[in-house]
Amino acid sequence: MLKLYLDTSVVLKRYLAESGTEIADLLFDEAEAGELTITISMWNIGEVLGVFDTKHRQGWLKEKEFKMAQNNFAKELVKLIRLKAIEVTPIFGSVLAESWNVLMKYHIYEADALQMTTCRYGKNDALISNDEKLVEVSRKSGLQAFSITRDKEEIGHLLQY
Repeated sequence: MLKLYLDTSVVLKRYLAESGTEIADLLFDEAEAGELTITISMWNIGEVLGVFDTKHRQGWLKEKEFKMAQNNFAKELVKLIRLKAIEVTPIFGSVLAESWNVLMKYHIYEADALQMTTCRYGKNDALISNDEKLVEVSRKSGLQAFSITRDKEEIGHLLQY
C-alpha cells in the first residue's frame, strides 16, 4: 500500500482553505478509504497547533474558527489512528541525531531535516510538501518528493488517477 509522509504545510491545507487544499483533501479521503497510509510525526502535530495559535493571535482566525480548526484536526487524527490510516511517528533520539547530519549537509531548517529523516525512517514512498526548498532538497537526498501545489499531476499518478 502507498505510504506518504505529509509535512506540516500539507496537513494544514486540510483545515485552512488555501491553494493545495483540494489535493490535501484527496490524500486524507484516500487514507480514510483505506487506499493509502499517511505518515506524520509528533513534531507535525505541534507545528499544526502552533500555526492555528499564530493565525488566531494575528486575527486571521476568529475564536470560533480557531476552536473549530483544532477540534476538526483532533477528531480526524483520532479517527485516522483508529482506522490505521495514519502513522504518527514519535521523535526518536536516533532520528533526531540523523536529522542534524541532514541539516549540516543540505543547510536547511532543522524541522525540515527532521521531516526528511522521519520520512526515510518510516520507509515512506514519498514526501509531500508545499515547501519548494524542502521538496528540492529531499529529491537531492534521494527521497521521492512532490510539491502539493506544483506537482498535482504527479501526485495523481502516485494515487493512480
